[in-house]
Amino acid sequence: MRIKTGLAIIATIFLVLAVAPFRAADTLPARFDDSAFWKMISDSSEPDGHFTADFYTSNEPAYQAVIPQLAKSVAPGGVYVGVGPEQNFTYIAALRPKIAFIVDIRRDIMLEHLMYKALFEMSADRADFVGTLFSRKRPADLTADSPVQTIFQAYASVRSDSELAEQNLKGILGRLKTVHRFALSDSDDAILRTIYFEFFRWGPQISSEGPNYSALMMRTDTDGRNWSFLASRDNYDRVRTMHEKNLIAPLVGDFAGPKTLRMVGQYLRDHAAIANVFYVSNVEDYLSRSWTGWTANVATLPIDSSSQFIRWSLYGGPSSSNWLDSISDFVRTGIRQQVPGVLR
Repeated sequence: MRIKTGLAIIATIFLVLAVAPFRAADTLPARFDDSAFWKMISDSSEPDGHFTADFYTSNEPAYQAVIPQLAKSVAPGGVYVGVGPEQNFTYIAALRPKIAFIVDIRRDIMLEHLMYKALFEMSADRADFVGTLFSRKRPADLTADSPVQTIFQAYASVRSDSELAEQNLKGILGRLKTVHRFALSDSDDAILRTIYFEFFRWGPQISSEGPNYSALMMRTDTDGRNWSFLASRDNYDRVRTMHEKNLIAPLVGDFAGPKTLRMVGQYLRDHAAIANVFYVSNVEDYLSRSWTGWTANVATLPIDSSSQFIRWSLYGGPSSSNWLDSISDFVRTGIRQQVPGVLR
């Protein structure tokens, strides 16, 4: 009886192994040193491209709506690919990838992410971060665990400080160029100054034809949960730690271009990893003339049946402005799902 039971167990194990997909453990690094990080940015990036507007903040009010479903279906420790500015930090905080790549056609956005990297490293907690981002002196009663609403309410009554802004910008450039030894040009320095002083000028009310920054940080999913990277101490610390380990890599690249996405795909294949989530926003709206290049690039990314796009549309209702779509289905058909009536 014991022999038969043992044989039955062995047979069951072999059956499970036969039908279950097998993938070797990835060999993604636990951190990059500064030279490897900068080499990845320099070698993988394409020339600066054109976009219709200078957006330095997100303009997607319902970007958190897809997170509960993703948090259930995407295991921590994967790979995240995204586009655009700070909304990526919220997706990263929620999904807990091992490494993240931010690919945007604008060099300005790559530089903005380097600015953010320096700000995270310079700011021990969320209250410090908000104060340094907007060049405002920290109110004395804020703590590392203050609710995000309290943080922004406290800073709303503090004026931006031009001397502090100059001091902070000097600290940002010093951290990037002297501490990390990133080879930024004089033109890069000037662009960083322009971007940083937009945040100084507008404060938490800065926006890109959508909700302002403070409103975005206080948004919630449809069940009332706030997933933003500034919503909690844990969320902030998770993103800060990734920045400290050089694990959020901003790249300049056209989604239909000849190099950047293909190099990301090759890097993932070299390390036996897959792209779990690709936040594409509404970039596809601008790719009608280069659709073949876009679909060919996506096909080079290692994925599995659970890999998901996060898409966004200006034209859907409040419940459908952000939605999920299967990357493997897209690779097979080359067709983007139309804006759904409700979230799937």
